[in-house]
Amino acid sequence: MTAPLRLALCQWPVEPTASLEAFAAKLDRLCAEAARAADLLLLPEYAPVELGAALAGKAPATEAEELAALLPAAPAILSALRAAAMRHRLWLAGATLPMAGPDGLPRNRCPLIRPDGAVAFQDKRIMTRFEAERWGIHPGEPPAVFDTPWGRLGISVCYDIEFPKFARLAAEAGAWLILCPSCTDSEAGAERVRIGARARALENQFYVATAPTVGDAPWSAALDANRGRAGVYGPVDSGFPPGGIVAEGTPDTPGLVTVTLDPAPLHHIREHGAVRPFRDFPRAPVPKPRVAAFEAA
Repeated sequence: MTAPLRLALCQWPVEPTASLEAFAAKLDRLCAEAARAADLLLLPEYAPVELGAALAGKAPATEAEELAALLPAAPAILSALRAAAMRHRLWLAGATLPMAGPDGLPRNRCPLIRPDGAVAFQDKRIMTRFEAERWGIHPGEPPAVFDTPWGRLGISVCYDIEFPKFARLAAEAGAWLILCPSCTDSEAGAERVRIGARARALENQFYVATAPTVGDAPWSAALDANRGRAGVYGPVDSGFPPGGIVAEGTPDTPGLVTVTLDPAPLHHIREHGAVRPFRDFPRAPVPKPRVAAFEAA
């Protein structure tokens, strides 16, 4: 039996960041705070994009200028993330960043970094309209699962949590927790992520944890507005909080949300809950809807 996971979720304050060194210093402060109460810190999607204007040498920079500056800087940004994880002996997830794939096309990649600096990635699979139509971000590698000291975890990057198939594949591969870094520019977008996270937790009887960027960034075309709140969501059944809401932060407010998660209650509820959606999830392809015929009275 492994120890419960002490998890910290960052509501990342988007701020003007003058250099990679300034970003690394900010990251170090957040990791130091998280390390006092957590073993794993989840950072939001696109947190390093606050650097884009500074790297491009313009404020504001255009979306294209920010992306062109971020792509060659990705290895250095990743090195800063790895150094912070090692310095503070933290598992570090999120802080997704645009990175060139083997074919040279940009992907939205989410690193999961161990305290020894080893890194594995989950790429975003479904692009938002901004990513596909204006930034030219391409879908990356298929869903993965990650072995950790607390068991197997999965990652769904922002929009991906709105699609049941990805979380289901992770659940069937043994994941008991999905990490969902997010970046949304409206209350509607934030609620879509929240609703998707709660739905995936209900369907699979596991936990989903989210962490957003928050604040306005008039100097950045790509990261101009940021709304949301961190949260952890679980099964909707006896023994769990009402509505499956384990913890949530204050909307649009910087800070950390910390929670301790134990997979043992999930194993129990999957067998002994009032309903068993994990077991009852349709495994065969669902037939196309038929057109029902009405019978005359």
